[in-house]
Amino acid sequence: MKIVTIHTEKIQNIFEELNTNFGGKVTFDVDEYTLEVNNNFVKGSISGASFNDNISYVQFDMTFSVDLKLNVINGISSPLYFAYCSKGNLSHSFGIHGEEHKLKTFQTAIVTSKLNQDNVLFFEKDKKTKFTLIIVGTQPEGSQANSLSQMVRETFFQDNLNEEFFYAGSYNLKIGEKIEQLNAVTQTGIVRNLLKEGILRIILAMEIQQHADDVNSFSKEANCLTLREMEEIKELSETIKANPEEPFTIKSLSKKSGLSPNKLQEGFKMIHNRTVNDYITHMRVLKAEILIRTSDLNISEIVYCIGFTSRSYFSKIFKQKFNCSPKEYKFNLNPLAVTA
Repeated sequence: MKIVTIHTEKIQNIFEELNTNFGGKVTFDVDEYTLEVNNNFVKGSISGASFNDNISYVQFDMTFSVDLKLNVINGISSPLYFAYCSKGNLSHSFGIHGEEHKLKTFQTAIVTSKLNQDNVLFFEKDKKTKFTLIIVGTQPEGSQANSLSQMVRETFFQDNLNEEFFYAGSYNLKIGEKIEQLNAVTQTGIVRNLLKEGILRIILAMEIQQHADDVNSFSKEANCLTLREMEEIKELSETIKANPEEPFTIKSLSKKSGLSPNKLQEGFKMIHNRTVNDYITHMRVLKAEILIRTSDLNISEIVYCIGFTSRSYFSKIFKQKFNCSPKEYKFNLNPLAVTA
């Protein structure tokens, strides 16, 4: 068992201490830090950044060769942490010897401790763990009382902003998809920073909403998919997204995943807010738009390539999404097109 201690006052300090303990190389770009590590102790990366309203995030994508306890020390403040586990699992405790709370794949958690009480994260050896931590800090004295960070904290602690709190939420793949969007940002500089800040705020809102939904449902397990079912739905979603032109059917997807048709529909509605067939159609239209922009295929050829049999039906659903016909969309992309 290895114990590593870090402080959470500033994102820069976090990465300096992680670099000291893990080794590797830290890079920096417009308030975003990335630590790449590949040694006998740990392999993977840690990224993070700070934004307005005293909100920051740290994201772990790591595999440790030994069991690790990451001791996060709260010094002059007691931040509120919003956590999401995208892969693997880990545990949390208040203090090194405190009771452990498990956080599983696709699960959310909200955590804060009393002042001067440590938060400890336990990573199991030889298990790849992807874990996102949004940190909402306390505002400095003299700052606006209605700041976002203050309002977030008061949402959970109306009377006492300094108390011990741990909440493990239901499984939620929508948050996982939004985190994938956060990681998929390819822009650089200030554009990257602004895009990431916007997505991060959406993730924060989704985590808060998840907590409210769980509390209001009275039973978090009611109408919930199991972890295995969630993993199957996620895998099916990625398969459809990668190859939407394939002749998918409820029957074939059910056979591939081992899930009943009812479970498939339940999962897709919960995760994508769409039926299975609507999700397939949606992915096909998105691929068609890419082909219109990037290929020399005509509209009829594109309709065939993405698995549709009716050009009129394709044109109808394309217009519903993009507010113009495929032909008009292609024409407007032509740099030689002249509008009156």
